[in-house]
Amino acid sequence: MAIEFQVDIAPNAKLAQLAGLTTRYSNPDYSVTHGGHVRTIAAGHYTVTGLSRHLHLGDFVAHRSTSGIHLGEVVRVEPDLVYVCPIEPGEPIGVHDVVIRKGAFRIAPDASWCGRTINALGEPIDGHGPMISGPERRSISNSAPPSMARRRVEKGFRTGVRAIDIFSPLCLGQRLGIFAGSGVGKSTLLSMLARADAFDKVVIALVGERGREVREFIEDTLGPNMAKAVAVVATSDESPMLRKMAPLAAMTIAEHFRDKGENVLFIVDSVTRFAHAIREVAMAAGEPPVARGYPASVFTEMPRLLERAGPGEEGAGTITAIISILVDGDNHNDPIADSTRGILDGHIVLDRSLADEGRYPPINPLSSISRLARKAWTPEQEKLVSRLKTLIHRFEETRDLRLIGGYRAGSDPDLDMAIKQVPLVYEVMKQTPSDRPAVDAYADLAGALKAAAGQPGASGKLRG
Repeated sequence: MAIEFQVDIAPNAKLAQLAGLTTRYSNPDYSVTHGGHVRTIAAGHYTVTGLSRHLHLGDFVAHRSTSGIHLGEVVRVEPDLVYVCPIEPGEPIGVHDVVIRKGAFRIAPDASWCGRTINALGEPIDGHGPMISGPERRSISNSAPPSMARRRVEKGFRTGVRAIDIFSPLCLGQRLGIFAGSGVGKSTLLSMLARADAFDKVVIALVGERGREVREFIEDTLGPNMAKAVAVVATSDESPMLRKMAPLAAMTIAEHFRDKGENVLFIVDSVTRFAHAIREVAMAAGEPPVARGYPASVFTEMPRLLERAGPGEEGAGTITAIISILVDGDNHNDPIADSTRGILDGHIVLDRSLADEGRYPPINPLSSISRLARKAWTPEQEKLVSRLKTLIHRFEETRDLRLIGGYRAGSDPDLDMAIKQVPLVYEVMKQTPSDRPAVDAYADLAGALKAAAGQPGASGKLRG
């Protein structure tokens, strides 16, 4: 493998060290062509001289230290200096250590990866042995398919969660956000959605999660469904580079299955921690903040990731993305929530007050919107949902008035109906992960309303 040397690493000792590094780190995923050495070291990054002419933003380099060989990503390039963020936390770095260019980071997904749990580098962490590499190596920084070449979103599917299937139904290839503060139930709702049987494959990126929750999510939540799933994990104690790479690697795996014609469910929990990781890397590289402490690169990287989801080109499958967004301080207008909401095809809002009432999942049907709902509803269902939302709105806006006894029954027929039916609707919407997924949410709702009215045939479908 040919290697070009810069003038500032010409001493014989450096040549021998670089040759040894090249021999020990021969990986077909990368193209090793140039070398340099470490000049300065700071918290979160180090600088390399001798490679500025041969590197681009996002390229990876390999650094050899006393403990082995480590990867880093180029985050800033100056005329005579390159800034590199190390992939692994706490790796020993010394001044004058040799660094070589490796090119774009690539992984080679394969169907045999289903049922496995891997880290952001594509390495197994489940203790089930080595993984088979697929025939095609893909960069984790792929671009989205051309907009005019993509198929349109057309077909709806059932999630098994009644509150979503009725008020915010989804379509194959849609991108949906779940917005909530901490501890409201985002991960629980994601676990319920992961059981949907409309998908051939499920790819999950757990970003910044607690380490103890990983096995619980995989073994208890997914259970048998793990056989068709791939989990990419970067826990909260890992480096910001690994937390940044985990959703990118997961999306690349999802694209592999999509290009084979399969329908893929892509889950990220959470994209907010992905944004936090980007912020840490960007701040270490000296990028200034532009919006409440977030640098501009955050608002560039998130659309690049989310736009890769959706329907593929003709002959390909779809990637249906369900993304959780951690709303800081329950402020739904913080920069990450506001930016993500504008990219996605719908949003589910989890309300802390509903969780306090014991209503799970605590989905607010009035604030939650699916922009593709009309492709999943029948005309009768759309009319029914519109009517239900009107009743729920009347019920909620008069709650205080009714609590103080300021309303008399019979003065408003619509409100009388709301008082009678909305609590029944709320009861039907209650669902826990231990419950079986709903086969027909409308039939469940019709059954509850007819049973309350004392009518026979409670199993019939409700049609407006």
